[in-house]
Amino acid sequence: MKSASWSPSGERRSLPGPELLTVDGSTADRNLAAEIVRFTRSTTRRYKRSRISLSERFVDAYSWGLGIAVSLTIAASFVLALRNEIADRSSAGSSIIGEQWLVLPESVLWTTVTYAFLLIVANLARKLGPVTVGGPESTWWLSLPIDRRPMVLPPFLRKVVLTSAGLAIVFLPFSMVTAVDRTPIGHLLASVTFAAAGVIAVALAAFQQLGMVRPRLGRAMTMVVLLACAVLPALPESPWPAALAGATAVVLLVLAGPRTGEVRSEELIRGGAVAGHAGASLFMMDSNEVLRALGAGRKTVDGGRAAGFFARPAGGPLRALIRADVVAFLRLNPPLLPSWLWLVACVAMLLVEGGLPEFAQLGIIVIAGCATASGMGGVARKAALVPELDALLPLHPALVRSSRALMPCLAMAVWMAALSGLLVLLGASDPALIAVGALAGIGMGAGSLRSATKAAPDWSAPPVDTPFGPVPRAQLGSLMRGLDVTILAMVPLLVGLYLGYTPWAVGMVQALFSAGIVMLSVLSKPRKA
Repeated sequence: MKSASWSPSGERRSLPGPELLTVDGSTADRNLAAEIVRFTRSTTRRYKRSRISLSERFVDAYSWGLGIAVSLTIAASFVLALRNEIADRSSAGSSIIGEQWLVLPESVLWTTVTYAFLLIVANLARKLGPVTVGGPESTWWLSLPIDRRPMVLPPFLRKVVLTSAGLAIVFLPFSMVTAVDRTPIGHLLASVTFAAAGVIAVALAAFQQLGMVRPRLGRAMTMVVLLACAVLPALPESPWPAALAGATAVVLLVLAGPRTGEVRSEELIRGGAVAGHAGASLFMMDSNEVLRALGAGRKTVDGGRAAGFFARPAGGPLRALIRADVVAFLRLNPPLLPSWLWLVACVAMLLVEGGLPEFAQLGIIVIAGCATASGMGGVARKAALVPELDALLPLHPALVRSSRALMPCLAMAVWMAALSGLLVLLGASDPALIAVGALAGIGMGAGSLRSATKAAPDWSAPPVDTPFGPVPRAQLGSLMRGLDVTILAMVPLLVGLYLGYTPWAVGMVQALFSAGIVMLSVLSKPRKA
């Protein structure tokens, strides 16, 4: 398809249509694209400099530097304390299970954690898109009939460099905690190896984005390659694992780099939109928007599991609403694999050789419960986008919120019962813990509804002066809404695990806590920003 235009001499000539946006990649065309990118970025920098004074830059740099220094100091203190605790094994004999009927080698556990983290990196890279453009770029650059590679390749390489640097910094304390017998050089080599493995994960995500491999084959290849990469940091101190991972990363980047200009326009725009949405949500510290942004790319909708239930006649508005929420929960396909992986993680950390400190075991159980409960609130999170629709229903708002909380409560009750049953099999407590776990799951499901209906933090509200300095109390209250009751619902269960048996008082307190959390989540009105 071609469009016509008129030259200055009056001749009619043809211009390339949309199908010729990706041209042969000649040197002149590539130089033109590079000049356009250079002009756009220089103009943007000049505009930003004109709106920010030197004093404001100094204040921002000082604030960022002070915040980073304080955060690094706190993180270093925590890492050293945990390292000494694990090295001494002072609390190894006080595990929440009596005896280990199966001993899991410590290296296997840490390798599995490394593998899971690499899978998270690959999944995020696939969702966000390694090769993307922002909103203004998609309007200005994508409509030009020139080679796109100079426009998208430099940002892609910057993302790779930043990802590798961030992963190296993150893995260094992990290596110091999990391998106390390594030398400093060994920790650095392990961090470099893990950073190269992260680059491999990003490059494999770029392969899938470019269509160089089919989606299923790409996912399978990613899982196999990253499994091999997860083993490399756990090998004895040697430069060969780092060299092998680095060489593999360079080869994959060389294969993917020259073809970055072939990414489809809709994929570039989609990745840029998701990345921009997630980045803005992280900057504003809005957890609901972060989850909405990362879940926007899910296209799998299964209506088969809900078809029979949806075909039944409704007997009133409440039953119709409950049926609609159940159907929506089934069709949205809540992520089941992470839930099962959290169950496996909770069991594995109890069976590790030597035993983890008791507080670390209980902390992992709390983290697993909070993460699973957050994944079950997808329907409530989407319904909270338009609360005016709920106001139009011929039902009391408490009944509407009860319907929203039904499926998360049932799902979390099943998950917590399964976790409690596994803990009982390991000897952590008596069978009464299963009933306590199911009751705790009901409260955690209600907590996911409370978290889904929280308002975004209002950062314009001034902080409150305290003896420890100014504290953004209003913002912290908004951020902790939902998570607070989720953790509170697990307190009686944790007490039962700590005691090693389940008194009747623990069951009663758990029932009161769960009932109170459900009533609080159902009767409290959603906060407005």
